[in-house]
Amino acid sequence: MSLLVSRLGRAAAARGWARSSGLGSAALSSVRPGVSALGSVLLGARIHTSPEQSLQYGWLAYMLGERASKKFTEHSKVFTVEGNLSSGKGKLAQQIAEKLGMKHFPEADIHYQDRISGDGQLLPEKFNGFCNLEKFYTDPRSPDGHSYRLQSWIFGSRVLQYADALEHLLSTGQGVVLERSPYSDFVFLDAMLKQGYVHRRCLDHYKEIKEISISELLPPHLVIYVDVPVPEVQKRIQEKGKPYEKKVSPSYLQSIEDAYKRTFLPEISESSEVLQYSATAAEDVEKCAGQVCSAGFCVRPELRPRDHHWRLPVRQDLLRVPSGECCWGKLGDTARVLLAVGAARGHGQSALLAAGDTARVLLTIEDSQGTWP
Repeated sequence: MSLLVSRLGRAAAARGWARSSGLGSAALSSVRPGVSALGSVLLGARIHTSPEQSLQYGWLAYMLGERASKKFTEHSKVFTVEGNLSSGKGKLAQQIAEKLGMKHFPEADIHYQDRISGDGQLLPEKFNGFCNLEKFYTDPRSPDGHSYRLQSWIFGSRVLQYADALEHLLSTGQGVVLERSPYSDFVFLDAMLKQGYVHRRCLDHYKEIKEISISELLPPHLVIYVDVPVPEVQKRIQEKGKPYEKKVSPSYLQSIEDAYKRTFLPEISESSEVLQYSATAAEDVEKCAGQVCSAGFCVRPELRPRDHHWRLPVRQDLLRVPSGECCWGKLGDTARVLLAVGAARGHGQSALLAAGDTARVLLTIEDSQGTWP
């Protein structure tokens, strides 16, 4: 690697010397064959640049003072839109992204990696887990384990897409809106289990993989659930769905809805805000965007209890706070959190925590009983 860098450096120097000497590309090639072409490649090489925002991001930019947090706005958030099949979640996700200036990520499928890499050409089934949706809807109880193989492959695609969305947010500052996420993917496997499509041990294996896959990921700020009754979902599938999708059973659709309402929404509400819309309400994007703002996502929140995953944890004993709740420093250079700490004798104390790249901590303490220890 060092040899390559050295050769690239010499090529750049040769090109610069040729320009200063008034030599053309032909003369440069005659001096050293191949240097001209190599110099052209070198001039095209630069720090990774976001194609969406044309913002430099890389270790050199970081050393020179570039900070992603400087690009953060009130819409630098992660939204996910959830719902049953043919619930209209894709249209709503795209409209909200356009309305708020966020990046839309369509739902990940088994070909997600194919679409974002290389020439974008879809690879054969043998390179995508030996699975496809058509076979699932045609024979969901296939004895070769196809149903679980399909869902585990889609889960992997969702993890990759969610990681790409986080990278986009943290490197450009632009918020993202995804259709479904790895946090909600389990509703399909839960429905498969209830319908007898997979074995119980498949669910146990899935939970183990899920735990080690997303345990360190940052959860979404907001989850939007589009609630469409199963009869309406069935009607939409019969009208606009693909031929093989029309074979889906109503009981499977009902099991998906049950998993959403009984398990996913209660669990995700512990870490994310949740908004629910009916099929009719989801069509009014202006109203939906307004409710997103009214939920507090169009302002810079100083401290949102459900956003603590997005803040740097600060150990209370290191700050020598005698009592009170654990405090969190908001992620970013300029973020500040005002903490309210109760003293042991009932006297109020306040601490202003500023968390930056160098982990600076500024404490302002008011203690009527004496000096801060």
